[in-house]
Amino acid sequence: MSSKTVTAPASKSVSHRMVIGAALAAGTSTLTNVLESDDLNRTMDIMRTCGADIVRQAEGVYTVRGVAGTPRGGSSEPASCYVHESGTTCRLITAVVAAGLGAFRIHGAPRMHERPIGELVNALRMAGVEVRYEQQDGYPPLVIDTLGLSGGSVTIGLDESSQYLSGLLLAAPQARSMTVNVGGSKVVSWPYVGLTLQAMEDFGVAFTVEVKGDDDRWAKADWRTITDILPGKVRFVVPPGMYRAGEYTVEGDWSNASYFLAAGAVGDCPVTVRGLRRDSIQGDRAMLDILQRMGAKISWDGDAVTVSPAPLTGIEVDMGHCPDLVPTVAVVAAFANGPTTIANVAHLRIKECDRLASPANELARAGIKAAVFDDGIMVHGVGKEHIAIAHETVFQAYGDHRMAMSAAIFEMTGVPVAVDDPECVGKSFPAFWKQWKKVSPCA
Repeated sequence: MSSKTVTAPASKSVSHRMVIGAALAAGTSTLTNVLESDDLNRTMDIMRTCGADIVRQAEGVYTVRGVAGTPRGGSSEPASCYVHESGTTCRLITAVVAAGLGAFRIHGAPRMHERPIGELVNALRMAGVEVRYEQQDGYPPLVIDTLGLSGGSVTIGLDESSQYLSGLLLAAPQARSMTVNVGGSKVVSWPYVGLTLQAMEDFGVAFTVEVKGDDDRWAKADWRTITDILPGKVRFVVPPGMYRAGEYTVEGDWSNASYFLAAGAVGDCPVTVRGLRRDSIQGDRAMLDILQRMGAKISWDGDAVTVSPAPLTGIEVDMGHCPDLVPTVAVVAAFANGPTTIANVAHLRIKECDRLASPANELARAGIKAAVFDDGIMVHGVGKEHIAIAHETVFQAYGDHRMAMSAAIFEMTGVPVAVDDPECVGKSFPAFWKQWKKVSPCA
């Protein structure tokens, strides 16, 4: 059986971190395979506002002259840092500009002003930064007035997002010396912190990870060996340093590859996705493990992975470390036989939309029952042949790129899918619909 082939887009998560690292560096860097999307435009525009010179040389290729560690804000008026709907931009940039000099205004689209950021702001205040909320405490818009990070010891909880920690870590080399302690009651999306540490390492930034043992003593640990952490048991020690200018390449994106991998599992022929690292530390590489557990067949050839269809069975899965996959897995679960329970993702309620209630609503349009609970969702899979989608059905995207792209998977039933806001995929994957035609039986 011949397969359909697509190439994975550049990683959104890694692209953000590479752009920020190059913008903070002293000297000029060249970045290749950078994702070109709405979210990345926001990050680039803000770093330009802060003094970096970022020039597009070709598709996905940029030269970046950095600010040598000091983002420049306004004096009489705050520098405008407009994040639109990019949560990654908002959380990473809020910490990064706090390490600069001057005033910065963090603001975005209305939905962004409903997404919390208080945990990060509290940590920045511990580091001597003045922050003023303009509307509701704990939420953007906000104004930062800073003379740089004072350093010392700060604590950050990751119950809502690991991006709080990633932002602090990216900013920490600009402090005099900073120790970042992981607090809170649980840790979500831990693999994304690994992407941050990998970027810092690539840019020559020094840091130490320490883990507290049963004897209450701290010991150095290799961050690559840490797969899960407990609050109060991990801290990061970051001495002063400078990001190193150079040439860097962004790897393929497992998050945006997930829709094509899913198509291979539930469609009528295998799908091959090229441009992925088999040894990637991206958390959403878990898509392969989830599909394999459900019954799909997986094979590798160099940087290309092929997913072949097979009868799927529902599973129970903790997706706390790969929450962006939940809308995708929820749709795949409809094609499986029996229930699939997705747990440990309560923080999905504060994404671009409520990514627990919204998938349940859209599954109902296909005749699939789903139950939402406090920290997850249960999907009652009926098998491909029993999914009932009327030709006039229009799926709702809620302005959320991942909801729109996951809805496309229903085309594997042979019924064309319509989405109310197809252009919202521009947030992370502008070329999605063009690429999707290569695998869809309805194209």
